[in-house]
Amino acid sequence: MHTRRTWLLAATGILAAPRLLHAAQGPRLEVWRDPNCGCCSAWVEHMRREGFVVQDNVVHSVAPIRRMLGTPPDLRSCHAARVEGFVLEGHVPALAVRRLLATRPAGIRGIAVPAMPIGSPGMEVPGQAPDTYDVLAFGDGAHQPFMRFRGAEPA
Repeated sequence: MHTRRTWLLAATGILAAPRLLHAAQGPRLEVWRDPNCGCCSAWVEHMRREGFVVQDNVVHSVAPIRRMLGTPPDLRSCHAARVEGFVLEGHVPALAVRRLLATRPAGIRGIAVPAMPIGSPGMEVPGQAPDTYDVLAFGDGAHQPFMRFRGAEPA
């Protein structure tokens, strides 16, 4: 025989289940990209494979979003994103995003990979060696190196 307490515990579990499921998933990532960009959709898939919950916003112009996010003009690439209050620009590897979220450095508003380097997530080219590139941090003061990668691996 079910008691009132049993029903209450069951209802609490049912109500808490969606929150637990969401907590088991990775951070929520909002992306804004052009509908005709294949490398952007490949980066979105990289982030999903790495456990991020991606809201993929296909827009005709990313420029207004970048203004809203405060992305520095010299760091702009092909898509913009936001995760837990931080701005992402370009083909930033998931590992760099995880480090950003884990350390939350003071004065850093976001990280960027300008210029679409070969081998960065979403920019893989079969038969071509990946570039070595810096993920740059921006916010208070001058841009600074945050991490160095060769392709999607730390260098």
